Amino acid sequence: MVLSQRQRDELNRAIADYLRSNGYEEAYSVFKKEAELDVNEELDKKYAGLLEKKWTSVIRLQKKVMELESKLNEAKEEFTSGGPLGQKRDPKEWIPRPPEKYALSGHRSPVTRVIFHPVFSVMVSASEDATIKVWDYETGDFERTLKGHTDSVQDISFDHTGKLLASCSADMTIKLWDFQGFECIRTMHGHDHNVSSVAIMPNGDHIVSASRDKTIKMWEVQTGYCVKTFTGHREWVRMVRPNQDGTLIASCSNDQTVRVWVVATKECKAELREHEHVVECISWAPESSYSTISEATGSETKKSGKPGPFLLSGSRDKTIKMWDISTGMCLMTLVGHDNWVRGVLFHSGGKFILSCADDKTLRVWDFKNKRCMKTLNAHEHFVTSLGMYCSPVLDSKYRTRETSSSASSPAEDQAGHSHSRISMFCAVF
Repeated sequence: MVLSQRQRDELNRAIADYLRSNGYEEAYSVFKKEAELDVNEELDKKYAGLLEKKWTSVIRLQKKVMELESKLNEAKEEFTSGGPLGQKRDPKEWIPRPPEKYALSGHRSPVTRVIFHPVFSVMVSASEDATIKVWDYETGDFERTLKGHTDSVQDISFDHTGKLLASCSADMTIKLWDFQGFECIRTMHGHDHNVSSVAIMPNGDHIVSASRDKTIKMWEVQTGYCVKTFTGHREWVRMVRPNQDGTLIASCSNDQTVRVWVVATKECKAELREHEHVVECISWAPESSYSTISEATGSETKKSGKPGPFLLSGSRDKTIKMWDISTGMCLMTLVGHDNWVRGVLFHSGGKFILSCADDKTLRVWDFKNKRCMKTLNAHEHFVTSLGMYCSPVLDSKYRTRETSSSASSPAEDQAGHSHSRISMFCAVF
């Protein structure tokens, strides 16, 4: 680095002041001559002690740089290990831990669903205030609001590219949004009542929706036409979710059943009946969990040599059930929540189940040992939704990091106060 003439002069004067003030008279005289400083000019008082100040400042900065480098190395280590240093954890063992990374406020009514963008560090929430909000989960910043529905937004879903977002509402419509331009590009009509659930199929060509009109419909993304209607539930269909390859869809209902449908034929492959109340939520098991499930439950492997598929269901009877779809059998029942179970999913590491409920908690279950291993007091009111962002360390199909999130408040409390906060639990892998 080359000093400017002004910087060189200031440095020379600071050195001269240091030599003189510390009694190095001979060196001071020689230096003044060599540096061509005016021997008759008194050194400006502003240079008094300047060299020592610069030196100590450099030392402090070096120390600060070393501290920041250490923190950066810790952050890199946490990114790859999934937990704080000193707790060397396999990423498959990562579970949410308090405190929450952010508490996001902005909705004027209860939050109904929260999901993550499949590519970017973006989280999207739906609410009874008829809006969809977009958040940056890295910073906790609010980004924008999508408006178009005229009643409560019940569910939202991204396609695998993250370019399209589907939403459904109590206004009986399904909307398809261009998530790059944040514009509604299509509105689908056809249900006769509240549309309670929506999901974009894995191939991205179709959307499935479930409604209080007791039906499940499949829509063509390109045209917005309804191409299939699945009938069989006797009450309000609460949720519909496709499996990983899109050959099956599962649905749950107020009729206390879970049904699994073959997409190609519209045939009901299985009707699962063991819950004693409304079934609120369902979630397919990732293939990474199949071996652990088989080991934990003694589930038989099919002739194809591949176990599964497996499905979770959560109910107002306060239980979570795991099902083997190939046999239609309930493999286990997890008991522990003190109120309606509103969200359930498999941890992408394949060892845990996460659930949320109206008892205000988020629970982590070790399903191999059939026990609740951690309970987090997630919110001050009902916890209605749970989402998880899968890590590439755990599943090569996903190219991101792992995060889980729960959304609060499905209804007003007894005093009439509605709660609309989202707490986000995040681990950097």
